[in-house]
Amino acid sequence: MNLAALIVTGDPALADDLLRLAAAADAHAEVAYSTDEARPAWTWPALILVGADLAEDLASAGLQRRPGVVLVTGGAAPDAYRMAVEAGAQDVVALPEHENWLIDAFAAACEPEGGWATTLCVVGARGGAGASVLATALGLSSAAQGLRTLLVDADPFGGGIDLVLGLESHEGVRWHDLAERRGRLSAATLRETLPSSGDLSVLSWRRGEPVPVSEEAVRSLFDAAARGFDLVVVDVPRHPGDIGRAALRAAAVTLLLVPAEVRATVAADGLAAALRRDTPDLRLVIQGPAPGGLTPDAIASVLGIPSAGSFDRDRRLPAAVDGGDLERACRRGPLADFCTTVLADLALQPYAYREAA
Repeated sequence: MNLAALIVTGDPALADDLLRLAAAADAHAEVAYSTDEARPAWTWPALILVGADLAEDLASAGLQRRPGVVLVTGGAAPDAYRMAVEAGAQDVVALPEHENWLIDAFAAACEPEGGWATTLCVVGARGGAGASVLATALGLSSAAQGLRTLLVDADPFGGGIDLVLGLESHEGVRWHDLAERRGRLSAATLRETLPSSGDLSVLSWRRGEPVPVSEEAVRSLFDAAARGFDLVVVDVPRHPGDIGRAALRAAAVTLLLVPAEVRATVAADGLAAALRRDTPDLRLVIQGPAPGGLTPDAIASVLGIPSAGSFDRDRRLPAAVDGGDLERACRRGPLADFCTTVLADLALQPYAYREAA
């Protein structure tokens, strides 16, 4: 395991406290009990925590100035900021008041810097349009390309998108478990605790009455998702709620799925106006066939929305959805071809590449 943090202190009690916080963040930390012990590893970890007891020694040790150094005190320390400046620390924290801050810092230190996931939202113009199936198909197609993908169910009354994949009985975290989450959420922990199938992880709802999810928990989830995945696909209901709006604001692209019908087109016109308030890039997806001969070009012209393409409904999909076997049904066919085209337009990079970059 890579060293995320180095604790520099001669105080065993302070070292134990900081190691406990590192464990809470699932971060690998080691203790240097003197500046001489700290010297060999000084440039390695993302985070250096210096106890106030060794701040003066560190200031006189001549170690290279670097970012990520934090001075930690065990209580009131009138000279803390002076010591921090002399020791080259950018922050000062005190225990126990700043334990949560330190846990977040440990969590951040054990994650790679660099790329952020692309977020893609899918919204249906009317009920039963197939937005959940399209979102799931996009997630499956992305995972099949070796991309770390998170499929998020933003509809608490949608029945659970895990059912579509047959993952409803899999152990793992659901929205209910994150509803009161506070502070930074480790991306690695999120990946490890969600129900998954290969490279596709799923965040859905437990059966029964949904629970309210706090605004802080929603922010924490989407922040961790952005840090831990290549693509985040969100199934957003027509009435988005707090979760849906947060996803729309984070989205690089939002796909509005419109069946090739007059009523669905009229519904899409009003919905598009509302979506544009929250999402920067709204694109139209037409699902055929058109019972009345309404063409994709005519729908796009009426709505004035750029087109992301179209596909015809696959008769195999309803039975596959009911059987939780959508993955096999999406390996070929018009929906699979459409998803491949959409993902190619996004030009996504695998997470492993971004880690090495």
